[in-house]
Amino acid sequence: MLGLRKLPLAIQLATLSLAAAGTAAVAQEERALEEVTVTAQKREQNLQEVPIAVSAISGDTLQQNVIKDVFDLQANTPGLTANRNQTNNTSNFAIRGIGTSGQNFGLESSVGMYVDGTYRARQSAMINNMVDMEAVEVLRGPQGTLFGKNTAAGAVQFRTKAPSHETDGFVEVNAGNYGLINTAGAANVSLIEDVLAVRATGFTSERDGYVDVAGVGSDVLNSRDRWGVRLQALYTPNDDLSVRIIADQSEIDEICCAALTVQDSLSVISPIDGSMVPGSDAVIAGLGGTVFDGDDYYDYRTASNVIPESSSMDAGISVDVQWDLSDSMRLTSITASREYESFDLIDADFSDVDMLDVTNDAELSSLSQELRLDFSGESFNAVVGAYYYEQEVKLDYLARSGTQFEAFASQALGYAPLLVGMDMVAAQTASLSGLDLFALGLTPAPGLAAFPDPAFPSSAPGFISNFSAPHIAEQAHQSWAVFGQFDYDLTDALTLTMGLRYTDEQKDLVSRFTEINPDGTPWIPVTPPGSPAAAGAALGDLAANLAAGNPAQLLDPVFMAQFEPFSNPGWAHYLFAGLAPRPDIDTTLEDEQITGTIKLSYALDENTMVYGSYGTGYKSGGTNTDRIANGFDPLFDAETSQTAEVGLKAEFPEQALRMNIALHVTEIDDFQANAFTGDGFNLQNAGSMESYGGEAEIFWQPAAETTVTATYAYTDATYKSFERGTCWVATPAQTGQPDPGASPGLPFCDRSGDEVSMSPDHTLTLGMRQDFSLSSDVDGYVMGEYNYRSEMVGDGNADPLKTLDSLGLFNARAGVTFNSLDMDMTLWARNLTDEGHRYITFDVPIQAGKLMAYPGEPRTYGLSVNKRF
Repeated sequence: MLGLRKLPLAIQLATLSLAAAGTAAVAQEERALEEVTVTAQKREQNLQEVPIAVSAISGDTLQQNVIKDVFDLQANTPGLTANRNQTNNTSNFAIRGIGTSGQNFGLESSVGMYVDGTYRARQSAMINNMVDMEAVEVLRGPQGTLFGKNTAAGAVQFRTKAPSHETDGFVEVNAGNYGLINTAGAANVSLIEDVLAVRATGFTSERDGYVDVAGVGSDVLNSRDRWGVRLQALYTPNDDLSVRIIADQSEIDEICCAALTVQDSLSVISPIDGSMVPGSDAVIAGLGGTVFDGDDYYDYRTASNVIPESSSMDAGISVDVQWDLSDSMRLTSITASREYESFDLIDADFSDVDMLDVTNDAELSSLSQELRLDFSGESFNAVVGAYYYEQEVKLDYLARSGTQFEAFASQALGYAPLLVGMDMVAAQTASLSGLDLFALGLTPAPGLAAFPDPAFPSSAPGFISNFSAPHIAEQAHQSWAVFGQFDYDLTDALTLTMGLRYTDEQKDLVSRFTEINPDGTPWIPVTPPGSPAAAGAALGDLAANLAAGNPAQLLDPVFMAQFEPFSNPGWAHYLFAGLAPRPDIDTTLEDEQITGTIKLSYALDENTMVYGSYGTGYKSGGTNTDRIANGFDPLFDAETSQTAEVGLKAEFPEQALRMNIALHVTEIDDFQANAFTGDGFNLQNAGSMESYGGEAEIFWQPAAETTVTATYAYTDATYKSFERGTCWVATPAQTGQPDPGASPGLPFCDRSGDEVSMSPDHTLTLGMRQDFSLSSDVDGYVMGEYNYRSEMVGDGNADPLKTLDSLGLFNARAGVTFNSLDMDMTLWARNLTDEGHRYITFDVPIQAGKLMAYPGEPRTYGLSVNKRF
């Protein structure tokens, strides 16, 4: 059952917001609230009449506020979060704390992305610049009835400006610090009056980075290099038929993304005896590498022996046909074909020592077809339709150990088993004597002549430098659905909305894993050394006997035979998921689901509506396309959601005040969690999670030339059940505090009750704009904006050392409009006070106790000039 008992706190918060805004309202002259039109229910409606929590940002607002992409957009949209991490192609979005990591191509998004009615399968396809937009709508809550791929958390609709039969266009140039140069333009022409019109839109965006790389140069990482073009044609042979064709392509080719050291690992706590021992950073320094500590974080400096690459191409064509069959009935057909390609090169050890790097080359193609029949009547409206979607994904992935990998691993294990991914049971039971390290094949054998017995295994490297672990993953996906929704006015004030959707999914999944020696020959997987705990205990027993002067076990062939696998080069690859051999995957997943919604809305008067709703959503299962540690299932099940929501939408025309408030509670079953473990991504079904809270959006014009806006969201998102989650790494290594969710002998930890990562309890945006007239021809404005988020968990394992502090950022804008020239000039600044901040914080691969994080942008500023014609 949904946790409705938890709603009173959100009600109190929302009531406070209402009271504060209401008491401040003062009647003024010459003020009027403009109607906001949305298409959240697949037809044009007044925002205030739609029983859905939806935020709408017009194209003019996007341009005035210098909002260029979804990362800027989140500041003005309650409940929406957007983050980048390793690359541009691994961006992720969440609504009300519910989202999907972009790290894995086996995942679909919990937040659906749609552009002009077409579903975008990869979240990262949407991080490019938003140019020539009609509006952006953010729908909160599961969209399990009317929207293409049926998403569990919400949807974001991007509506671009369509061609028209009026000639218009614009040219925009935006210049700023860090060498920023953005250009954009659009032109609309009517080729045949009232019959054929075309529109062309294009943009470019270039900027230097703001992170230095030691020994390489300044302002290297987190650069911008983007471009895009969109061509449209609108054919309207008569008043009943319109055909809109859209072809677009955009590309990104950037040096992204920088990670900076939050916590070094020069010394850590041994998991064996609790003593302080040199850590991985001590080894890196010994190998000639550069080491930073947390005090260096906001110097924006890092070290890397591989400069990362992050590129993508997104292209497609769609045909949108609108045919009015009668005054009350319309047939809609949207056909779309899309292609997406991406390439990433990552320095996977995040240092300037040559240990690990990863390349990821992916291709995705999709075809979709939607048919809808819309009926509009005086008291009854309905939508029925069908949807088909097919997709092919091809992934070519390569992990490579560098020239210094063996040397690093040998020294790191010489201090203690510090490699993230090593079995901690073995770490706790194995002794650290020289003989143990010899038996493990990681160091030369001291005193070998004293034990000449041939039964003792010869030394062999546990990890191999210049070793390659490639794999391919392919996925063929087919999905189809039928759906329907109706609105019926039970009375003049009370409206019932009901909808239902049936979805059928099939995925054919293939993954092939191989391993290659430095000389190019296939690596023959060694027989793994059995239970690491048993092997560690045996080594400890052997060391104890030798220390007591009893070498008899060396002469026991049966006892020594259990260590034979340690004599095979590369045996330790089994302990590091990124290089470990994995069985191939060849399977088919089939699923079907019924989702829907029911809503009741009641008009208290002509300006006030209250509503209550219940809805369900769905996201299909799949396979982890990464190499993962043994003990974790590469397949994961579908994710389902159910949400209850109550809302209020009210306008006070005399006070020029609009308030929209929503209270919600959502439960997700089989939530598809993807957490970085330090040696790979642990992608699995978490069990269940819950998100509850409230949102408020306020627009107020206390005077004719003064505008006040406020958005607030309270979100409490926690795992109700997550028994096989990722364990803490940094806190035990740095403080000795054990993970309270750990169980002896298990490689995973219970994260039940923990907060969901990157989901702050409180977010708030306050904005104020003052317009004024400089002359009869020149108008101006100044605007200030404050964005606040509270403390939040910085990664999927809820490690206390990853907690992100609360944050407040100021943005400012000042602009003038030259009316006779139809031109705007805007001076803007983001993060005006240059507040240092960071986002996702992670355990560095093969370096237990070391933490790095992706930084937020420092202060940026510039001048934007927009000329319309």
